[in-house]
Amino acid sequence: MNREEKNNLVPVWERPTITLEEAAAYTGIGVRKLREMTDEPTCDYVMWVGNRRMIKRRKLDEYLENAYSV
Repeated sequence: MNREEKNNLVPVWERPTITLEEAAAYTGIGVRKLREMTDEPTCDYVMWVGNRRMIKRRKLDEYLENAYSV
């Protein structure tokens, strides 16, 4: 089983961390905008694994709900 097949075993909405590309597909926000958002030092929904940027999905959901609630 290769890496892509392993990633497809758990749906994106159930994973604790997701990549920028997965977050872009999940939220509808562009990869460039997500990079810009996660570059801020106060960002609490990004986790760095070496030089890889992983998004904490639940924290991102909470941030989006609070930031854009009407």
